[in-house]
Amino acid sequence: MSDRTLLGGLQSVQSALRYDPTRVIEVWLDRRRRDGRMQRLRELLANADAPVNESEARALDRMLPDFPHQGVVMAYKGVSPRGDNDLERHLDGLSGEPFVLVLDQVQDPHNLGACLRSADAAGVDAVIVPRDRSAGLTAVVHRVSAGAAESVPFFQVTNLARCLRGLRDRGIWLLGAADEAAVPVYSVDMTGPMGLVVGAEGKGLRRLTREHCDQLIAIPMAGHVESLNVSVATGVLLFEARRQHSALNPSAG
Repeated sequence: MSDRTLLGGLQSVQSALRYDPTRVIEVWLDRRRRDGRMQRLRELLANADAPVNESEARALDRMLPDFPHQGVVMAYKGVSPRGDNDLERHLDGLSGEPFVLVLDQVQDPHNLGACLRSADAAGVDAVIVPRDRSAGLTAVVHRVSAGAAESVPFFQVTNLARCLRGLRDRGIWLLGAADEAAVPVYSVDMTGPMGLVVGAEGKGLRRLTREHCDQLIAIPMAGHVESLNVSVATGVLLFEARRQHSALNPSAG
């Protein structure tokens, strides 16, 4: 990914500013938008001493033709993904029980961005993807994640099966999401060191990935559809884990 990522939308830009204002390269604002939300953004930009350009809405449309920019576009130095050795060091440095999300060949950047956003909200310590045949930290991912692409530690590993073996060797219990699994997620203990493993759009988990999971679980479906979108399913599973963790440790929230 290029160091320069174009972000659009008030929430995405504000999240990036709060995470690390030193990464801001340049900002373009719709000169005609003067509502309260835009004024608050202007104050944040002024405090960050970010270079701001007044622009026309049509010019912003050309910069981000496929995304609702809401009157703001930011050029931002994106966070580069980290690799296998970085993951080892990151896990070694965690103070609590690891809570990781593994995405097996999720290729749609919109889905990856939504998964990162849910991972951030659920308090995930690391998101892990294989280097091949998976979406990376593209501009779309940054925009959809609304700042989570900057805040959630993201790792691309060369061999996912080997990575999963390493997680299990650390005592991390791996729960694989599979529509046909007999065990519903709501009957599984998700309070210890845990890794949630979710498969690709349509295909689900690959055979070798399944074999490296300790248990396969499913989301009970009450309607007529057979499965959920991968980012929706990931959110459901992550927040069930967060609910169980919060029930066990009320002070942790």
